Amino acid sequence: MGANATPMREMAVTGNACLVGLIGRDIGASRSPSMHESEASAQGLRLLYMLFDFAQRGWDVADLPRLLAALQTVGAAGCNVTYPYKQAVIAHLDALSPQAEAVGAVNTIVFSGGRATGHNTDVSGFGEALAGGVGNRPFARVVQVGAGGAGAATAQALLRHGVRQLALFDVDGARAATLASRLHGQFPDREVTVGGDLPAALAAADGLVNATPMGMAKLPGLPVPAECLGPHLWVADIVYFPLETALVAESRRRGCAVINGSAMAIGQAAAAFTLFTGRPADRARMQASFDRFAAARAA
Repeated sequence: MGANATPMREMAVTGNACLVGLIGRDIGASRSPSMHESEASAQGLRLLYMLFDFAQRGWDVADLPRLLAALQTVGAAGCNVTYPYKQAVIAHLDALSPQAEAVGAVNTIVFSGGRATGHNTDVSGFGEALAGGVGNRPFARVVQVGAGGAGAATAQALLRHGVRQLALFDVDGARAATLASRLHGQFPDREVTVGGDLPAALAAADGLVNATPMGMAKLPGLPVPAECLGPHLWVADIVYFPLETALVAESRRRGCAVINGSAMAIGQAAAAFTLFTGRPADRARMQASFDRFAAARAA
């Protein structure tokens, strides 16, 4: 990567404006700019958070290295990465944090000392969501739909949180099998299966995680059949724009305990903010910023 990148902590200490951003597709409704810029302002920092929407700009995965090099050249502190580039971006980085290496996906890149280092704050962000949302409900058997970059992180968080049996479903069976193999190596005492009878798996499960983009404005719909949802399940959706996805709404209607995408979004953003600026984030302030954004869009 380029040698002209400005170390992130130097930017924070000298008071220079900190440039960061988000790489993804169809990300116009992202709340990340609001959360990061408001938190920086509260801490007396100047931070600009840009959206690099590949769909809007007509870019594709081949444009990733060009964008990363440009961000380093102009002295950006780093950037977040979302669907569908959390795994594709790895080939263009100089190093991975232990967390990102374990997950095999990156959602945060830090530019420092002429190097681009990939991190993953999705695992801790989803772990916080689970800790705050599941409570004392059963947690042994979980069905997860989606085995891409986000799914790799949520699967890690689930197994670290104590899930004993994890059933992975994905439209790309090979991708699910690759993730299952990685997880078997890291959690040899857990049972990780791929595919099979989805309705039967949900009937026997304690929880369901949607780690696909299904439910976003551009991809409306349910990731599982509605009739498979019921009070025996807790349901977690990682999609947060819109916050009230079809899955969240239908799960509530059918009596499920529900975790929407807000907790994970705030948790991963707070950890990313610290990586970008070298300063801890106030999660309560970021939650307030998240809520204000939601209220403004609803008005």
